[in-house]
Amino acid sequence: MRDGHYKVVVNDEDQYSIWFADRPLPQGWHDTGVHGPKQTCLDHIEHVWTDMRPRSLREAMGE
Repeated sequence: MRDGHYKVVVNDEDQYSIWFADRPLPQGWHDTGVHGPKQTCLDHIEHVWTDMRPRSLREAMGE
């Protein structure tokens, strides 16, 4: 299993993930500026991604 330097990425639906820092991002994903070891990135996502619903669903529900 590969471990190393990652970055936190987010898509237009406000869904978060991690991505290898040395690889180009897949289409539709954007770098949040948070980089580091895998656990650091996962901890950041846990802290900021408090509503797992996609943005479009939140908007449809009037929030």
